[in-house]
Amino acid sequence: VQLQASGGGLVQAGGSLRLSCAASGRTFTGDIVGWFRQAPGKEREFVAGLRWSGGSTVYADAVKGRFTISKDNAKSTLYLQMNNLKPEDTAVYYCAVYPRGIYGNLRRPSSYDYWGQGTQVTVSS
Repeated sequence: VQLQASGGGLVQAGGSLRLSCAASGRTFTGDIVGWFRQAPGKEREFVAGLRWSGGSTVYADAVKGRFTISKDNAKSTLYLQMNNLKPEDTAVYYCAVYPRGIYGNLRRPSSYDYWGQGTQVTVSS
């Protein structure tokens, strides 16, 4: 499985970015796919997730209403649209795959078997 994340960058507070994660090497039907982030000196934290074959989306409280997770089946690509960015959103963002995932466990980084390389998002105040 290969996950290639892109789209990070430097943006001012209040701005927007869209992250992409191109996925290959596996049939993701039934899997949960998600975005996590890790700021310097902090643990990796859940941002958003969904089941590839359909179903509800789940967000961390800190990003609810500002971030939107989506996917393009034809392109096997996962997206994270981030609006109204805040300095506290600064982190390395990772996409990840939780094979045959269970929604109750999707916030746990340890549930995910496959990880992308991460893309840096920096929000200036």
